[in-house]
Amino acid sequence: MSAVDPIANLQALIRCPSVTPAEGGALSALEAMLTPLGFTVERMIATESGLPDVENLYARLGTGEPHLMFAGHTDVVPPGDESAWSHPPFAAEIADGEMFGRGAVDMKGGIACFIAAVARHIEEHGAPKGSISFLITGDEEGPSVNGTEKLLKWAAEKGERWDACLVGEPTNPDVLGDMIKIGRRGSVSGKVTVFGVQGHAAYPHLADNAVRGLLPLSAALMDPPFDAGTPEFPASNLEVTTVDVGNPATNVVPAKATFAFNIRFNDTWTAETVKAEILRRLDKAAADQTLRPDRKPTAYELVWAERPSHVFLTRNNALIGSLSSAVEAVTGKQPKLSTTGGTSDARFIKDYCPVVEFGLVGQTMHMVDERVALADLETLTQIYGTFLSRWFGDAILS
Repeated sequence: MSAVDPIANLQALIRCPSVTPAEGGALSALEAMLTPLGFTVERMIATESGLPDVENLYARLGTGEPHLMFAGHTDVVPPGDESAWSHPPFAAEIADGEMFGRGAVDMKGGIACFIAAVARHIEEHGAPKGSISFLITGDEEGPSVNGTEKLLKWAAEKGERWDACLVGEPTNPDVLGDMIKIGRRGSVSGKVTVFGVQGHAAYPHLADNAVRGLLPLSAALMDPPFDAGTPEFPASNLEVTTVDVGNPATNVVPAKATFAFNIRFNDTWTAETVKAEILRRLDKAAADQTLRPDRKPTAYELVWAERPSHVFLTRNNALIGSLSSAVEAVTGKQPKLSTTGGTSDARFIKDYCPVVEFGLVGQTMHMVDERVALADLETLTQIYGTFLSRWFGDAILS
């Protein structure tokens, strides 16, 4: 199989059932594509107590500078009810100009296209004047503990250094060329437990209803807004995501009520400062609100979720300019530079080098009948190829 064909590359990858945390043959398929191109391929297994081991891949072509990293993941979410698919989720069947399969856009398609772009570049121009590496994890859709973060540390400890990184996540909302992600909002989650006194609903003076405290505390986190946004980021936003009283009896006043929340915050805040603001709001609401008149202030407990995601914004002109101009040259569209959406593994990479994200159209990711247009695979390969030529030229000149 020739790696210059993104369609064949993607079929080989989709046919590997690499549902997190299973390797499923996907990394072996990648190794078979990259080794003939001259890449040195290493497979690293990451471990963590209480979690499954995860196999990851790091491959490098060249030894010189500048050094460009392409990052992504071969693990996919479960297909769900396979009978609901019009084509088997791991068959990579083609129908009406589209390839169907789990991971087609998120994100085996991006990997397939970048490999094809590198293979074509080598065929036409020879190896680039520098180095290209692939940093591929099998733990992006899962806990993200035994994946990119540990793989980066492992590679850095071996002496690897990178000048820039492109992550192949599906960033385009509608058509190729819509959007490049140049940053991501931060994310912090927590759980609040409000404590009251259990009692009979007919004798409220003998009880303290925890729900009475839950309502103002949760409201205080959602209003007023945390900020109005910045030129690069939308306004920070907190949502209450679950509420639980755990009380099946309609005539019992509950002694405990909990709610969980998540905030996506912009670069007005850090994880530490947004946590401090959340705590300030809770303390104020608890002091202002008693569960019943003439009672003590509301008692509550806040437990933070582990591993907050930190906000970041990339300002590297060579990286952003090379990719933007490549997108425009191939598609005729000037891509929007965006920080919208959820978190990605770019949050780990930003600690090692400038990073941006650009890949396929993401409309069907994680859905039944996930699929990609064959024309988009060819277009993305051309974009990546143009980017390679421009970035290595700009990086060397700079």
